Amino acid sequence: MSRRPLAQINTSALLHNVERIRDMAPHSKILAVLKANAYGHGLLAVAAQLKDVHAFGVARIDEALMLRAGGIVKPIVLLEGFFHADELSQIVASNLQVVVHHPAQVEALVKAELESPIHVWLKVDSGMHRLGVEPADFKEIYHKLCQSKNVLQPMRLMTHFSCADEPDNPATQRQLAVFRQTIGNAAGELSIANSAGVVGWPQSHGDWVRPGLALYGVSPMEKGRSGAHGLRPVMTFSSSVIAVRQVRQGDAVGYGASWVAPEDTRLAVVAIGYGDGYPRNAPCGTPVLINGKRYPIVGRVSMDMTTVDIGDDEIPHGAQVILWGEDLPVEEIAEQVQTIPYELLCNITSRVQFRYVGD
Repeated sequence: MSRRPLAQINTSALLHNVERIRDMAPHSKILAVLKANAYGHGLLAVAAQLKDVHAFGVARIDEALMLRAGGIVKPIVLLEGFFHADELSQIVASNLQVVVHHPAQVEALVKAELESPIHVWLKVDSGMHRLGVEPADFKEIYHKLCQSKNVLQPMRLMTHFSCADEPDNPATQRQLAVFRQTIGNAAGELSIANSAGVVGWPQSHGDWVRPGLALYGVSPMEKGRSGAHGLRPVMTFSSSVIAVRQVRQGDAVGYGASWVAPEDTRLAVVAIGYGDGYPRNAPCGTPVLINGKRYPIVGRVSMDMTTVDIGDDEIPHGAQVILWGEDLPVEEIAEQVQTIPYELLCNITSRVQFRYVGD
């Protein structure tokens, strides 16, 4: 039996989540976000499964080129746009679409000599203050792009929410108002909703929705769980027991002797650590699943191993240990380590084996 940790990707759950998103936003096209290696799930493998979405979104051109090299012909949108004017020829050659969010990009695009025009998604900063043209500059930039021979018409218009995962936060309503006031009657399909917008803000769905985290069966809402939205976790992250040890009351375990056994007990040593992407700062008490039962991590997570207090239970060598999955939500582990599910999913390293299965 391989001791390599395993990330098992349930393709049936992935397709179920697409249908659930379609149920929630029935009048919107789906731009499936595959950036950061499809949130740690495998860029090409996930893209190959998503035959019924309308387009893919990635952050950077290298991700888009990997998709094209892997045989993906579906429309691909560069969500951060292009960084240098010399990328535009590659964008045309690879039939990519770009988000334009800065005046410098506008100038470079308008001045370029391109073999054919490209699809542009013009992004407005409605209040997140990260990317997007200023509302006061929108009309001038929109008009300039409308007049450019390098831009296919009509453009698409978009913005991005900062607090949509908080249902009671008024920031989302303010952003919607700013966006709609800014674009006025400008022609073009609208794209506003990320995963949290899909789930929590139906008035934001528009012509295109841009689900990321929800595709992978993780709740995009603050302190939410996927089951509350009818989503199914796609990844089960697991490893195996490589040793079982008896420890006595007062024995210290692991680096720094940070945990001392309060009574005689038994520990399972699991082949998982921060070298595989499991968080080093997981505190004592963080649960794992063995044979459907929860057991607490004790001691520090090390590079390759983690220790689990199994008490008097009989756990054989080789037993599967689930770090997160359908019965142990990644959202719960993220809360334990005071981070977000995105980070846990994206941090899985190349030492981990990936397996793609259906139900």
